[in-house]
Amino acid sequence: MRRPPIEQRFPRPSLMGVVNVTPDSFSDGGAFLEPAAAVARARRLLADGAAIVDVGGESTRPGSQGVPPDEELRRVVPVLEELAGLPVSIDTAKAEVARRALALGVELVNDVTALRGDPGMLEVVAEADAYVCLVHMRGEPRTMQDDPRYADVVSEVAAFLEEQLAFAVAGGVREDRICLDPGIGFGKTVEHNFQLVRRLDELVALGRPVAVGFSRKRSLGRLLGDPGATTGTVAASVGVAVAAYARGATVLRVHDVREHAEALTAARAVFEDALP
Repeated sequence: MRRPPIEQRFPRPSLMGVVNVTPDSFSDGGAFLEPAAAVARARRLLADGAAIVDVGGESTRPGSQGVPPDEELRRVVPVLEELAGLPVSIDTAKAEVARRALALGVELVNDVTALRGDPGMLEVVAEADAYVCLVHMRGEPRTMQDDPRYADVVSEVAAFLEEQLAFAVAGGVREDRICLDPGIGFGKTVEHNFQLVRRLDELVALGRPVAVGFSRKRSLGRLLGDPGATTGTVAASVGVAVAAYARGATVLRVHDVREHAEALTAARAVFEDALP
């Protein structure tokens, strides 16, 4: 079955619910490591209003270590099998994991390396005619927060995403299957993260739907006065999601779907007539 353009599949604003099948994710590591818990979590997020649930078996929090493909598959495959027929994406940078997930009915590959982490990923996505989210990340999770610096973070992120978009299209991925993500927290300071949302229109101008994943990230806790925070609050997450939507974001990747869905419903009622 041919997929519709990503703009039709995910109208603004759409929510991507987070399902971390990991022991060490920054916010909920270990909470959904067992397949039954992860499946229940995914079903709950969909019931709460998520357009899709993003299942991941490898943490990408700052300082995290990678896991081999067989371990990642061991974590996610039982969950994906139980969620067959439901709207699911796979959060992975490994071609082998993406290939298996797509065979199980996953429709979107959320790649934090923007197709750079595994030379086989481009072919896997193109052959499956899958949706793909290209994420900006400076370095790798283990090192990405080691003194990140940019001359102009928004311009540099935009240039990178434009380059990777062209790379994906040249490799056979349809442009209308692609969304872009500035990679909040992936090699950025607190100020970098907020600049990216403040100037999100510069990323929207690239012509592809933009996804933003600011939910519970430590920049929110640090904004609220805790210099050692490793997570942020639900209220702060909702606030920045509404701001990102107002600046053109299409997809908001969140942990707390119901609260975001309610807030964005209200925001849309306010903004709809004023938005282009």
